[in-house]
Amino acid sequence: MLFLVISTPRPERPTAVASNRKKYWRWIDPKLKSKRCRFVYARTGRGAVALFDVESNDELHAWLNEWAEIIPAHFDIYPLIDPAAARRYLGRRKA
Repeated sequence: MLFLVISTPRPERPTAVASNRKKYWRWIDPKLKSKRCRFVYARTGRGAVALFDVESNDELHAWLNEWAEIIPAHFDIYPLIDPAAARRYLGRRKA
């Protein structure tokens, strides 16, 4: 299951959270290596955008809680459909 997650951290001084930001990158790195997180980009200013490929909503929920323990944030979450699956779906629809 694919989910695009956009984080908006609490407004704090960048210097106050620099060590937590380093912890975040250590936390996300194994997920990137395993392809469970397909990509993550830092947003200009603050925050991040990540694409997770998880087995369940429970797994995503656990990861977002871990993320928020490192950097408290608001998360916008968008469930996505793989492009191949979207095309198959459209192929079954009558025009």
